[in-house]
Amino acid sequence: MSLLQTQKLSAFYGDFQALFDIDVSVEQGETVAVIGANGAGKTTFLRAVAGALPAAPGAVVYDGQPIGDKTPHEIVRLGIAMVPEGRRLFPSLSVEENLLLGGHCGRSGPWNLDRVYELFPRLKELRRLPAPALSGGQQQMAAIGRALMSNPRLLLCDELSLGLAPVVIRDIYQCLGAIAAEGTTVVLVEQDINRALDASARFYCFQEGRLALTAPTQGFDRSAITAAYFGM
Repeated sequence: MSLLQTQKLSAFYGDFQALFDIDVSVEQGETVAVIGANGAGKTTFLRAVAGALPAAPGAVVYDGQPIGDKTPHEIVRLGIAMVPEGRRLFPSLSVEENLLLGGHCGRSGPWNLDRVYELFPRLKELRRLPAPALSGGQQQMAAIGRALMSNPRLLLCDELSLGLAPVVIRDIYQCLGAIAAEGTTVVLVEQDINRALDASARFYCFQEGRLALTAPTQGFDRSAITAAYFGM
């Protein structure tokens, strides 16, 4: 049984349909990439899985349980956490207070403040500072740490590299690899095709809200990925 499965998942913003019958499956322990151009529906897909957008109950199935009609806080308690695009830390709170909020659901597991600070030592040094005082890369680390504090089985990551310098992106992805190596399942949304494919075992390419292509990343013809990415 797949840890996550979507079945004919559709999503709307008011009258506008953003996703059309998306079928995706993610196995326990996998890292799966979702790629596509701006407006392809990648973030909408993550938001629907995380409960931020309504879906039919059976359109999103997690660990055998339909969750399409559950609220975001119910979904976090089940073991799904999201690192949102743009980090979205609480600006009035310190780094450590932002991290502690991530553990509010009380799920048991290996992640706590000490483990997060072990993964991101710089955050421990900056823990008393307000979140806006951090650099973009440090804020991204804090956003990942906040999600880990809920002890997720499934981590949804939205555009981790957005707006960051290459050396910072490299460090972020090294940490993501360490998280995945401990058994956490990861769904990774990225516009950077090469970065996403290098970090994942399989990929799904979205194009205008529809699934255009899916395959294992190893050995796949990347020109075909480029064609699907741009709808060529």
